[in-house]
Amino acid sequence: MTDLMEAFADCPSLGHRVRTVLDALPEYVQRDLLDDPRFSISLENFVPGKGWTLWMACPGPHGSSSRSVVLRPRLAECSLEFAHYVIAHEFAHAYLRNGGWGEIEDVEEAADALAASWGFCRT
Repeated sequence: MTDLMEAFADCPSLGHRVRTVLDALPEYVQRDLLDDPRFSISLENFVPGKGWTLWMACPGPHGSSSRSVVLRPRLAECSLEFAHYVIAHEFAHAYLRNGGWGEIEDVEEAADALAASWGFCRT
């Protein structure tokens, strides 16, 4: 877990928000994410006129793909409720491997529904 949180060394308030959401997820979801070497969390490093850099795992065997969550620094400054929702939504995408959930096939709706089931509703 400590390695994952290093991305927020320069933005500790966002790191705290990420940790709060991660700690609130069901244990089986935490284990699924944290025990997967393809899972990563990073802070977007966009620079106008230069772009941004993102390192992620290459696709693996049997279609296994990277499970990267990239968060924008402004999540440290917006309302706590909204930041928690966005973070949970992105964790839901990673958990669902950017797929559907139950009967919900649309990936955005699935991530919203799963985040809401964890207590993080879209506002």
